[in-house]
Amino acid sequence: MDQNLPAPEAGVPLVVIGVVRSAHTEPETTPIQAALNRAGRAGHGIIEIAEPYREGLSGLDGFGYAWLLTWLHRPGGREGQAGRPPLRQVPYLLRSQQREMGIFATRGPRRVNPLGLSLIQLVDVTPETVEFAGVDVIDGTPVVDLKPYVTRFDRPPGDPPCGWFDEIDISDGSTPASLGPPSLGPAGPPA
Repeated sequence: MDQNLPAPEAGVPLVVIGVVRSAHTEPETTPIQAALNRAGRAGHGIIEIAEPYREGLSGLDGFGYAWLLTWLHRPGGREGQAGRPPLRQVPYLLRSQQREMGIFATRGPRRVNPLGLSLIQLVDVTPETVEFAGVDVIDGTPVVDLKPYVTRFDRPPGDPPCGWFDEIDISDGSTPASLGPPSLGPAGPPA
């Protein structure tokens, strides 16, 4: 083990600063990416910020977008999926091909650390809540951080390659259920 890495059992403390409220209740019928679900009321959600962290919203209303970091507490649906996720999985977008990818080449919810990263469009910021467009998580998803999107910092120059994502068509509103049945192959549950 690398001497600079903490022991795996040391843990990393995360604080839940709020919760997402959305119309989506099941992972299989929730849009797979925020950018594919900005239109209509179903694409809007609310982040309820816990009282001790509300002061942190000051100034956020001046931004158009923010990075939403969440804890994907139900990556496998209501039944969950116990144990360590497979390091090779069939991503939702490759279900029809049953093509596996390494977990770090996917954006799926079943991860070593089930952290969600969504680029959300800010609709309204109040002293207690953030209304946003681009829901890609289920109702009740814990929020661990919000960070403003800054074009100068966050958009890379040019048109960088996006691996296997460059090879497929992705439709707005795509959900895991709309992309075919879950993989039950040797790599385990879908990513």
